[in-house]
Amino acid sequence: MTTILLGAKQLVTCSGPPRLRRGSEMSELNIIEKGAVAFGSDGKISAVGPADELYRQNPDAEVVEIEGVLFPGFVDCHTHAVFGAARTADHERRARGISYMEIAAAGGGILSSVRDVRERTVEDLTALLRNRLSWLVANGTTTVEIKSGYGLETSAELRQLEAIKAVSGDESPAVVPTFLGAHEVPPEFRANPDEYLDIVVNEMLPAVSERGLARFCDVFCEPGVFTPDQARRVLGAAVQHGLVPKIHADELEGSGGAELAVELGAASADHLAAISYEGVSALANSETTAVLLPGTMMYLGGRGQAPARRLIAGGAGVALSTDFNPGSSPGTSLPFMTTLGVSQLQMLPAETIIAITANGAAAVGEAATRGQIAPGYRADLTLVAIEDWRELPYWYGTNFVSEVWVAGTPCHPRRRSVDSLG
Repeated sequence: MTTILLGAKQLVTCSGPPRLRRGSEMSELNIIEKGAVAFGSDGKISAVGPADELYRQNPDAEVVEIEGVLFPGFVDCHTHAVFGAARTADHERRARGISYMEIAAAGGGILSSVRDVRERTVEDLTALLRNRLSWLVANGTTTVEIKSGYGLETSAELRQLEAIKAVSGDESPAVVPTFLGAHEVPPEFRANPDEYLDIVVNEMLPAVSERGLARFCDVFCEPGVFTPDQARRVLGAAVQHGLVPKIHADELEGSGGAELAVELGAASADHLAAISYEGVSALANSETTAVLLPGTMMYLGGRGQAPARRLIAGGAGVALSTDFNPGSSPGTSLPFMTTLGVSQLQMLPAETIIAITANGAAAVGEAATRGQIAPGYRADLTLVAIEDWRELPYWYGTNFVSEVWVAGTPCHPRRRSVDSLG
């Protein structure tokens, strides 16, 4: 059975080469006015074009009338969605003028989430995560990368990854799992971080690989966390276990993380608010995606944002993501990230759309399967109740996403009640 969606005012196809988009390519949306899209029971797009033409080609198709602007499903390529309680105490401390690093030094921050997660079961974490996936899909996300990193011990890290695996078959966003055992140095190893990395490399990574629990391996490469040499050690071992590198790079201070990401052939270098000129140049001459997280710096009250304009002008491919996590970015809206992309990062509206579709897909190794509305791609689609595509980054504070399809299956959660925050 073929299904045809018709009636959209605009079809924002983002069609183009199945790879990271860079430079002027990030402004090419390839919009079809009053277009239609057809997809089959296999969950893949079969045709895109004028509505009357698609209907003539598929006279027996199920026709679904839609209203608004149809986008490729949004790809949230950097989240920490599997966690326990909210960190409201940290939020209040920041309002009193206490810095992120001071909060962490006092036992708050990531380590407070670690203490919480270590006490939770796989079932508990799975229930919390499943609920949060409904928030993500309500904002138009159809693919989401989810990291571990709040366990910092083998059993707790594995429980987080098991929870991610448990929701992978749900009728909600497709899930991409990432192992982030080197997210922070646990308190018991503060005196010797390398002893902790011995466990990450010799115990955690083999267990993750043997159980098939992750596709990527990430490291927080930042002064005060892990050095470039320590990150290189972890990611080198990850590659030997079949995992693809990613790096939290140059978030609060520059440390050469972006350059290391390129050196190791990482899928992405993420954050980059403190990236060096050398880091920009390295990314511009690589296939590594620059994943920018403007919601994080906004939420922390930081004055500096990643230099998106410089990255794009230099030839780097830029993606935007929410960094959804309990401490520094507790938000699930990629449309809001496009607003911040325009207002805070000086990106063009079209560039922000590519950044949450085609380039988000590239950051998780899926540029050839999702991120654009084109034949052969997964029928991941997001319908937004607006008149013009430029309204997506224009409006903020209101969610205009009205329908979502993941692999051709309608899955918008507004049809059912969404539980309260976990």
